Amino acid sequence: MSRPFLGKRSSQSVAGAKERWLMAGTDSSKEFVFRPVPAVILVAPQLGENIGAAARAMANFGLWDLRLVNPRDGWPNEKALASAAKASHVIERVRVFPSVAEAIADLHFVLATTARNREMYKPVIGPDEAANGLAERIGAGQKAGLMFGRERWGLDNDEVALADAIVTLPVEPAFASLNIAQAVLVMAYEWRRAALRDQPLPFAGDAGEPAQREQLVGLVEQLGEALDRATFFKTAAKRPGMMNNIRAMFARAGFNAQEVRTLRGIVAALDRRHERANPNRPPKQENGDD
Repeated sequence: MSRPFLGKRSSQSVAGAKERWLMAGTDSSKEFVFRPVPAVILVAPQLGENIGAAARAMANFGLWDLRLVNPRDGWPNEKALASAAKASHVIERVRVFPSVAEAIADLHFVLATTARNREMYKPVIGPDEAANGLAERIGAGQKAGLMFGRERWGLDNDEVALADAIVTLPVEPAFASLNIAQAVLVMAYEWRRAALRDQPLPFAGDAGEPAQREQLVGLVEQLGEALDRATFFKTAAKRPGMMNNIRAMFARAGFNAQEVRTLRGIVAALDRRHERANPNRPPKQENGDD
């Protein structure tokens, strides 16, 4: 039987959860969407800091169902709350179980993450295939989960045996061990990428209003006249070809209207530089007798 997090906060209340979410990169005007997602099962986690960091990683990619199996330091855990970096909506829904079997009892599909070959007759898949499978199952109305093992040695073989398949990441074999929160972050990202593949990114770049062709023509004409006054073209015969090259460069650049206005201002300022006093130029010395 699971035990929900019913502990008291040391300095913040549940009522202030929305305000506590305010942090860099977080849009406080948006509500967290509790859509159907895979459960994350941490088996015998040792450090509250790792639990909190895993909760934060889950929140980053829309996961919220965190289940703990026999956390070493018990639950609730103030260090976990502090490390969750305001992912209180995950921490407040944590459930604690005495065994892996009970933690996954309501799930239809379970994946076990490991960096070691377990020599079992069980499918071994990568994170992308795992995420696609999770998305397919959950999209069909099933419940699914991801198991992560202890910090020191991961999952036991009898725990891995309860899973439908093994997930392993394409890490460097000489240094394959990941922190729990790092592993959760990778899998949470892959899940969101697979489940919400048709959704746009959170925000798009502002390309500005595209420059009209007459604006580009005006810029090139202004630049050409300024180059004439600066005697840039060594011979008149070379001017047409060089101006065509300049037109082609500006056409390829894809400037927006504001960028064209800025460039025209720069050209105008350079063209009038001889009309302004230069504070860095030393004054002329007058010749004459005292």
